[in-house]
Amino acid sequence: MASHLTTVVLLSVLLFGFTYAVDFDYFTLVLQWPATACEINSKTCCPYNGCCPGGSPPLGFTIRSLWPDYNDGTYPECCEGAPYNENALSSLSDAMTKYWTILNCKMSSSCIQKRPFWAHQWEKHGTCATSVVGDQQGYFLTTLQLYLKYNVTDVLLQAKIKPSNSKTYPSASIISAIEDAFDTTPQLTCNDDTVYQVRLCFDKEFKVRECVGESNECPQYVRLPKFAFRNVTTSTEDWLMSTIKSVV
Repeated sequence: MASHLTTVVLLSVLLFGFTYAVDFDYFTLVLQWPATACEINSKTCCPYNGCCPGGSPPLGFTIRSLWPDYNDGTYPECCEGAPYNENALSSLSDAMTKYWTILNCKMSSSCIQKRPFWAHQWEKHGTCATSVVGDQQGYFLTTLQLYLKYNVTDVLLQAKIKPSNSKTYPSASIISAIEDAFDTTPQLTCNDDTVYQVRLCFDKEFKVRECVGESNECPQYVRLPKFAFRNVTTSTEDWLMSTIKSVV
């Protein structure tokens, strides 16, 4: 799979070319637990918020981002490159909605202004990874392929670590299950005692490697709460007004 990913992105670079290549050391694939992400970020509802009724509930971890990172703990951001083009993702729209679900209504603080979630990911992070992933479609496609190959949700289910609103699990057991499956130590972050993010790191040929920094930022015992749609309602008109105000 790694060689296939490398072939895809190298062809993108050869076919389309990029003038503003930025060097970096490795990638961090950031996954988020939807129930926790919704609790943290989703205080209102809007037409595209996956935390709210109207669509299919996420069934496990979803994608937060793919970050290019440096070995010293810093990272490049907001590099020069092509602007976000929603039409370029038309062939990926179903997969993006299912696996890279937008879990809030907030416009993200991007490089020069507040931007929608996917645009923010490309403009802040993807533009700095074009020397490896190629163009915008290559960035999102590469991330989706890594997510599907390294299926953290399935790994935890096989280890009998299942969503529950009452049961707790040793955070070390979650790390060990992922470590045994993928032969690398993940980073685990929490919001109080609920799992928030799992991060996996890869070299620039998409082979797993160790991340930089602490592997466990969670308490000894943690929860993976079941997903439930948020019980908040906001009209489309109210959402549009709040969006306009946030941009202005």
